[in-house]
Amino acid sequence: MLNPHPDLTASVLIGLGWYYLILFGMNLLWTFRSYKHDGEFRNGVPKASFWAVVTAVLLMTSAYHFTYPPDGFLIFMPLWFKNFFNAYFSNPVLYFFLSVGGLVFMIAAREWWIKPTVAWVLLNLSLLFMGLSLTDYDFRQIVGKPDNVPIVAMLFIVAFFTWIYFKRAVDNDRRMDEGRPLFEQEDNEKVLVWPDLVYTELICMVVVTAVLIFWGIALQAPLEEPASSMKTPNPSKAPWYFLGLQEMLVYFDPWLAGVVLPSIILGGLMAVPYIDFNKLGNGYYSFKQRSFAVTTFLFGFLPLWVALIVLGTFLRGPNWNFFGIYEYWDVHKVEAATNKNLSQFFWENLGGIPKGSGALDILLRESPGILLVLGYFFALPPLLGLTVLRTYFARMGVIRFLVFSNLILWMAILPIKMLLRWSFSLKYIVGIPEYFFNI
Repeated sequence: MLNPHPDLTASVLIGLGWYYLILFGMNLLWTFRSYKHDGEFRNGVPKASFWAVVTAVLLMTSAYHFTYPPDGFLIFMPLWFKNFFNAYFSNPVLYFFLSVGGLVFMIAAREWWIKPTVAWVLLNLSLLFMGLSLTDYDFRQIVGKPDNVPIVAMLFIVAFFTWIYFKRAVDNDRRMDEGRPLFEQEDNEKVLVWPDLVYTELICMVVVTAVLIFWGIALQAPLEEPASSMKTPNPSKAPWYFLGLQEMLVYFDPWLAGVVLPSIILGGLMAVPYIDFNKLGNGYYSFKQRSFAVTTFLFGFLPLWVALIVLGTFLRGPNWNFFGIYEYWDVHKVEAATNKNLSQFFWENLGGIPKGSGALDILLRESPGILLVLGYFFALPPLLGLTVLRTYFARMGVIRFLVFSNLILWMAILPIKMLLRWSFSLKYIVGIPEYFFNI
């Protein structure tokens, strides 16, 4: 009997053969680069010899994929690793803490991983992980969807431009510490718009057009049958650029996640130039002079936006349940949702939830959540201004600091609410369905 979901087929092996052949070409060029710039080991052997061995192994791996039949193929992601990954890394709490931990490590170890050789090793490891993972049928069904291919590319593009920023910032921080001119000041040759800039833009336009044409030929457009109320997709997902917003709708009411939070984000972005008192770091890369601003931006962009897009794309499956990246998306998987409001947690331990449908009864029932929200937004900013953020309060003044602190608190409610839902099944902090008001 034929396996309807084979991990390895002849077409998969040929595709992976081309994949490893591309890796071979990339590392061959890197070997020549290493021979020119990296020097030798202590015993006089060129450091490029290591990359020559890696390049040869990749070439043999590519040939192996082209010539060996699927039966008995030996290069694949081990089953124990897939089971381990599915069991632990599909846990949203662990996923979130790993994304935040990765951000902390990226900032703390920025002088290490921005080195070209280290960055190249990390790139190779991520590409090898991708290649081995593609030997799994369920993984291929997720990342191979035409809708999801841009997201995979986005991860590498975001990593590349983040690396560029930190490389330039670390270099400029060293230059300032050593009293040398900044990179932007040292290499400040001016060029003309015509022909230099226009030629560059023309070449980029031609390259992008060619890439899009080949992309359109290689990947079928993700068009489905006409919409029907009798058959809806499971899961029904927004376009990838709205997946972060759709993920927010899981934890907040639509009025809050779809209107209030996006409005605050846009308003906060417009307010940033007016509340920023730090005049350093303008016009050149620097992390030390803009550490708080850069860290805040990266926290909002990577764990709270990019990571949510990845979570919504690769981990959210049928019935909006969490699945591992090597796990079959079983539509029959059902997880009991026993979410409770904060008022239920509070009053159940005190003899029962207050009854009644009057306004005073509702306020009494939701008083724990109301007091918590009021304390969070009204008592916490002055407390931060007198303690942790005392320097910012002194330099900003009252109005700018209140705007700044409230923007930070609004940004923090998303991870707080996510962790409360995942860890304690908390639905709403304030739940007033009688008036369609929930927080």
